[in-house]
Amino acid sequence: MRFVDEAVITVEAGDGGNGVASFRREKFVPFGGPDGGDGGRGGSVYIQADDDTSTLVDYRYTRKFRAERGKNGSGANCSGRGGEEVILKVPVGTTIVDTESGDIIGDLVKDGQRVLVAHGGDGGLGNTHFKSSTNRAPRKFTTGVKGEFREIRLELKVLADVGLLGMPNAGKSTFIRAVSAAKPKVADYPFTTMVPNLGVVDADRHRSFVMADIPGLIEGAAEGAGLGIRFLKHLARTRILLHIVDVQPIDGSDPVHNAKAIVAELEKFSPTLAKLPIVLVLNKLDQLNEDSRDEWCQHIIDELQWTGPVFKTSGLLEEGTKPVVYYLMDQIEQQREREVEDPEYAAEVKAFREQLEAETREQTIAAKEAYRNMRRAQRLEGLLAGEDDDDFDDEDDDNDVESIYVRD
Repeated sequence: MRFVDEAVITVEAGDGGNGVASFRREKFVPFGGPDGGDGGRGGSVYIQADDDTSTLVDYRYTRKFRAERGKNGSGANCSGRGGEEVILKVPVGTTIVDTESGDIIGDLVKDGQRVLVAHGGDGGLGNTHFKSSTNRAPRKFTTGVKGEFREIRLELKVLADVGLLGMPNAGKSTFIRAVSAAKPKVADYPFTTMVPNLGVVDADRHRSFVMADIPGLIEGAAEGAGLGIRFLKHLARTRILLHIVDVQPIDGSDPVHNAKAIVAELEKFSPTLAKLPIVLVLNKLDQLNEDSRDEWCQHIIDELQWTGPVFKTSGLLEEGTKPVVYYLMDQIEQQREREVEDPEYAAEVKAFREQLEAETREQTIAAKEAYRNMRRAQRLEGLLAGEDDDDFDDEDDDNDVESIYVRD
């Protein structure tokens, strides 16, 4: 299934139908008077969250949507029929942004939640409305109002309580397979995970949370290197970050350096995102000798100067994963309860989320623009070197930035 998490579309509501000037003419009814009906209202455009939709891919190929125009009025005081409304279904977790103003029109976080994005035009008035004691045969009527037109950007951020963070091949996909029913692809090469994967983690009966696995990060991810910049924004809705560290990387790299690089990229991308609670998980213990495990793990913790919660696991063997799940479940429940019981804390959380959303959106847009400029510079350099580039004048570089990855 193709996974697309951003799309820019235009929506246009239907125009209102025109009113008419008409007079009642019936046999044996003298002086019938005006009977022009009103025009119908134009159809509006709504966007609705739908649990059965998981991607915005449909809006990458069809980008213009227009509602039906209202019908004109007619005689005998008959009003025109209203235009059919258009309902566009998007995944839960989609934010709707006005591209011109940058304002957020709506944030759809529940199934069935709907927001009006383009208002249909009002119908015109028939001449019946203009009759008076001094003007008994008005020929005046009004035309319908034009429907609202907008260009909007749809931004999908997955809804999850916990987000997995780490280098490629740190074992994030193996970990989420071990604690949930999610079955992402697992292989021994970097960037096996190409799109976010969601898994529901059951701690106990009636106690569960959602975990999100995003593609691995590398140094420079905040500037667009690797796949990180495209998917870092999906961590914006999480409550807790789970930093998975491979204690024995197959490429021989230093796990301490890798862990510090990930934290640095997170802070560079969004200082607010870096303030989320982070749990350190030292993974792939099965790669170490039992005699040296504790000593090596303590070395990593000391070098990182880590003072937060730490867990040691083997996702492959599903060892040590249960304590992580119970800890996360307890933390999530405590946060939920405090938000319900403490209005001031709930307001602080809301403000934090709004700041986080704004930061991630600004950083993502800036990185895309930087990438477009880089591509244009590369194309210009190629032209100066005598290379043909038919795509040089193509301003639609969104397809270059927002690559569509195929879910395996």
